[in-house]
Amino acid sequence: MSVSPRHRIEYAALLAAAGLFRLLPHEVAIAAAWAGARLVFHAARFRRRETLRRVSAVLGTTLTPRQQRRVAWLSLRNLAFNLVELMRAGRFTPAWLERHIENYAFCMARLRELVARHGGLVIALPHLGNWDLAGVAAHQAGVPIFSVAGVQHNPLVDRWINRQRGFGLHIIPRGSSALRQVVRRLRGGEVFAILPDVRTRRPDLEIPFLGATANLGRGMAQFARVARVPVLPVTVRRVGWFRHRFDVLEPLLPDPAADADSDLRRITACVMTQIEAMIRAAPEQWFWYNKRWVLEPLTAGESAGGTGDVTPDADPPVPQQETP
Repeated sequence: MSVSPRHRIEYAALLAAAGLFRLLPHEVAIAAAWAGARLVFHAARFRRRETLRRVSAVLGTTLTPRQQRRVAWLSLRNLAFNLVELMRAGRFTPAWLERHIENYAFCMARLRELVARHGGLVIALPHLGNWDLAGVAAHQAGVPIFSVAGVQHNPLVDRWINRQRGFGLHIIPRGSSALRQVVRRLRGGEVFAILPDVRTRRPDLEIPFLGATANLGRGMAQFARVARVPVLPVTVRRVGWFRHRFDVLEPLLPDPAADADSDLRRITACVMTQIEAMIRAAPEQWFWYNKRWVLEPLTAGESAGGTGDVTPDADPPVPQQETP
């Protein structure tokens, strides 16, 4: 992909901001992000109307309009905090993680135990709290973790994001050979992280979610079934401004004797049911601003496309499911 002058300007601005936030003490950097988020939310009103519409559609019967605005604000503030922490990812050490993640040692021990028992894991990591922190935490604890990532419009920014995530995650570029790499790594005892709460752009699994039906990719469950490893739902919740808490739920095992399509639906539905419960319990932790709104119906053009099937003995494109 060619690099335009606009790409270079965006990249220079990103490097300047990242350099500043790395120089500041952590607490000061987070406070600066809070101020920036307030400006974006109240003055620029970044995607505010659409986000409030989403919050109202899902939670309108349980939250007042004022409470809905608070959910939208805290979700954006959380994104700003996440960006600062991504910029500072190279500074995170095991000692820093111990101080800032309440149950860090316990959860990492649990991950190592499950990998040793099952020979690999697929982690279902929704857009809750600081989801990127899971990769850093696992890597620092000696848990080999990787993901698949698409390419951003700005190639310079894309490489920067992958470098920052590379402090925790090994990134496999999305492409025709990614499926084999994912399965090989899973069978080799590694952990594959994938974001399950994202709408796929072609017809696939229709799963109940947040009071509606979401069109979700089967990649999460399919990779687990092909590699014969469990799917493990994991969330990273923000506690106040500076701390975090991991939730490592029970692993979901594929059933090799079951019909493949039914098994994929079962696993995906179980994961999404657990994610929905966490969103409803703490809606401000979820990323409501995602451009690929998970409950948006397929367009006529998308509905006419093929399904997202993945076969164990072929090497098609990676299923259309977002990864960290």
